[in-house]
Amino acid sequence: MTVTLPAERLLEDLNPSQREAVTATSGPLAIIAGAGSGKTRVISRRAAYAIETGVVPADQILLVTFTDKAAGQMVERMTALGHRGVLARTFHAAALAQLRHFWPSRHGGAPLPSTLDSKLRLVVPLIGRLPGGYRFTPAKDIADTIEWAKVRRIGPEHWVREGDDRAPIPADLFARVYRDYERAKTTAGLLDFEDMLVQTVELLEGDAEAAALVRSRKRWFSVDEYQDTNPLAERLLALWQGESRDLAVVGDPDQTIYTFTGATPEYLLGFAERHPGSRVVTLAENYRSSPQILELANRLIAGGARGELKATQPAGPPPAIHRFADPAAETGEIVAWARAVAAAGVEPQETAVLVRVNAQLPAIEDALTRAGLSFTVRGQRFFDRREIREARQLLRRARPAETGTELSTAIELLFVERMGLDDVTADAGSEGRDRAASLELLLGIVEDLAAADATLNIEGVLAELDRRHEAESTAAVDGVNLLTYHRAKGLEWDAVYLPALDEGLLPIRQAKEDEEVAEERRLLYVGITRARRFLALSSSTRRPSRFLAALEPPRSAAGRAPGRAGRASGRAPGGASDRVRVLPGAPVAQAVSAADASADGLLEALRLWRRQRASDDGVPAYVVFHDTTLAEIAEARPRSLPALRRVRGMGPTKLERYGEEILAVIEGSE
Repeated sequence: MTVTLPAERLLEDLNPSQREAVTATSGPLAIIAGAGSGKTRVISRRAAYAIETGVVPADQILLVTFTDKAAGQMVERMTALGHRGVLARTFHAAALAQLRHFWPSRHGGAPLPSTLDSKLRLVVPLIGRLPGGYRFTPAKDIADTIEWAKVRRIGPEHWVREGDDRAPIPADLFARVYRDYERAKTTAGLLDFEDMLVQTVELLEGDAEAAALVRSRKRWFSVDEYQDTNPLAERLLALWQGESRDLAVVGDPDQTIYTFTGATPEYLLGFAERHPGSRVVTLAENYRSSPQILELANRLIAGGARGELKATQPAGPPPAIHRFADPAAETGEIVAWARAVAAAGVEPQETAVLVRVNAQLPAIEDALTRAGLSFTVRGQRFFDRREIREARQLLRRARPAETGTELSTAIELLFVERMGLDDVTADAGSEGRDRAASLELLLGIVEDLAAADATLNIEGVLAELDRRHEAESTAAVDGVNLLTYHRAKGLEWDAVYLPALDEGLLPIRQAKEDEEVAEERRLLYVGITRARRFLALSSSTRRPSRFLAALEPPRSAAGRAPGRAGRASGRAPGGASDRVRVLPGAPVAQAVSAADASADGLLEALRLWRRQRASDDGVPAYVVFHDTTLAEIAEARPRSLPALRRVRGMGPTKLERYGEEILAVIEGSE
């Protein structure tokens, strides 16, 4: 077929791999697109090229995107290329449109049921009926597990047999909640997010006429972020495709970070095997990050399915890797780094700090606020979290009469009795861990206030919480971006800081199996490749992340990593400061034996134990114990569990979880 000049313009500024992908307009195609490799440009140019070379009419194309925002941007790109008739939608949006068309004729003229905006609306009351401490299980963890089951087409009646241990409550209790949720949804005449796909799949599987009509309207498909496709979406795609072979999938197996929702990279990795005659094109030239940042990323994902990213941008400053003795030193470095990159000309909105879990953000928010640096939280803010709103309402109703440190103890007791603070388990879902960490942080704020003012009363606590809420709510929209790795997917900044690269946080403690650890590695890879020019990473415990070993260059004979000059050398912002020497993996008993027998020595030994225990559990240190509680333990030196229980801040669950270890630390410091 002769290519006309208008189509040739679509190829002029493409590299050879991009050009190969764009011109492969017929048959099955897998595009393995590395971070920053221009995949969105390739997807839009390929669709335009197919139209302009006569391969397919614009109205028979469906470009499937991962988000509604991405779909809108794709439509804008196609319009800019002169093709307004191309449809870009997510799996859910396309399925919903098909359901709206067919539903009335298949259901006696009844319209399609309304869509449930959030599962929490139905799940929350069901959790309240659970026995004991299970009634404090965060609704989001239950809702997420229901989603995981539905994309695998596992109904509540099959959960105990076919589900796994991912539910945050026992399997029989989860099956009951799941069943009651489905019943409540049906009674209310609602469809949830997964039902859009489930109902469309069932329609096309059981109605040959509907399937034929759908396939007659769209026959040329392109699916972005294919590494995050789940089994239900994959089945729907196959039903849409029918006998058509014009399917292109685009993704990067090294950026698979949503397996907890049911996604799997196996569909991308096995695409050529499932589609005989497929072409596979790899996009490896990176147009985002400096060569130094890409060297680090390649080192982390050595031997990946896609191969190494190749730099096209000019050289930049080397990424910095810090190891600090404690989280406070690390937080101070984040502030210093933010100031340094700002001095180098980076706008605050082009700077980001990425964390593994939301509970890590408040401490960073507080440090930036104290330093007078603007920031914006991308995602849910601390004082907007459900449990924090409930806790503040509880304090306003209960209004404990105690003052000073006795007030903080009374508030902790309220949180234990009324909010199930001590009922969180080591195997709780991500929302459960975040919930506990948020409440512990709120207690930490109160304890700090009480330590500074012995006359502190509940009015003073509420006034300070109101002040902090107001400060957070009015945070600048153009300040330093604070967000999790998962929210950072698809975004990029000039400068990125990745703190708390510690065992238990990244990889998260719950990552036990090899594939789970591999996903944590990919999460770090996503974080590294968000940075264009400046990048800093750090550890803040005695157990740095195992991933740091892959990132740090070999040490020179002098015992220092080559090229790691200190700040006095005048290197660019983000350069490494001298390391704090921390012996990774040293047993707690060894550390305790080195501690002084004085109260200060015991306090330091307890802090050392807390850091390692927090790292093991994958939670911030304050979730284990606050400094005020450790100080009271060091002063009282209890020798038995009953004596330890009398220490303020030592609830029954914490006594059971940590009591024997604390007594061992005390004994070892004698």
